[in-house]
Amino acid sequence: MNIRIWLERGGWVSRHAREKAAQLEYEQVKTIAVIRHAAMGDMVLTRPFLLELRKHFPNAKITLSLVSNYTRGAPEDLADRIHTVYGSDRKDVSKREQVKQLKALGHHDLIFDLAATSRSFWLCLLNSAGLKIGFPYHQFQRRLIYDAAVLRSDMKFEAETLLDMLNLLSLKTDYPLHFAMPGKPMQRKRPYLVYFTSASTSNKCWSATHFSELISQLSDQYSEHEHIVLEGIAEWESIDGVMRGLQDKQNVTPLQLANIDETFSLLMGAHLLVSNDTGIRHMAIASEIPTVGIFFHTIPFRYWPRFGLHDAVFNSDGSPPEVESVLNSVNKIMSAS
Repeated sequence: MNIRIWLERGGWVSRHAREKAAQLEYEQVKTIAVIRHAAMGDMVLTRPFLLELRKHFPNAKITLSLVSNYTRGAPEDLADRIHTVYGSDRKDVSKREQVKQLKALGHHDLIFDLAATSRSFWLCLLNSAGLKIGFPYHQFQRRLIYDAAVLRSDMKFEAETLLDMLNLLSLKTDYPLHFAMPGKPMQRKRPYLVYFTSASTSNKCWSATHFSELISQLSDQYSEHEHIVLEGIAEWESIDGVMRGLQDKQNVTPLQLANIDETFSLLMGAHLLVSNDTGIRHMAIASEIPTVGIFFHTIPFRYWPRFGLHDAVFNSDGSPPEVESVLNSVNKIMSAS
């Protein structure tokens, strides 16, 4: 059966895209490239897309294209080949060598650009494909680089927007999303909740005082649970300010883990994660545990799944939420889980 581009509105298709698609058969697609240049949190949200590719194109070899400064958390277990271009950590590499590595992606039956960055645009321009599909914000980028594009919105969970690229090819995708994270849940003596109090930038961080007050109240309400305050790896991600007000709480545990596998294991075994807008929350979503996200610097909808037990706590004026609002959200999810 030949590939059909199924689109009336809500996206963009070039003049010759449908003809190009008709030259490809679903069963005969042999090579697919997926470009995903993103930090760890966005990287793990790519898993449903790759799982759907495996389901609909079982005969295809999947190449996952990464950038050298963002490889942590990459879903390498779902790809047959990893292609890595030079990022900001390799400014020592010559332009000639950078272009050579960009071209090393090679020809593919399908190229999906899940990055929409200047580097991913060059990848699409320098490599040929039967069809190139992306989700850039600007119309001129669509016409210059792709055969077809879907609309990108800050008001929709981005992992679902990625699947729109497959729906564009008339493919039926599963909902709710599946992540199939490898690894096993961590076993601890008591059921536990996890709190992550930092983020990629300090202006995304809810105050240490607010976190201390929240954890203090929850540790009393859920006294049979262990309340784990997870510390980040950077120096500025210290949890000392949060723990200062919790020293008398016997069921509150500060914890720092050595690697990403241990972090996933911890999250998989948790009853709930409470955190700022950060990659740890995306990891928890991919681990399919309930989450409460605290938003005030970034728009919440892009990283708020509307399936499962997930909530985004925010004020419409963009001010930091009060402790009571977050507490109410946690209690609602805990009573439903």
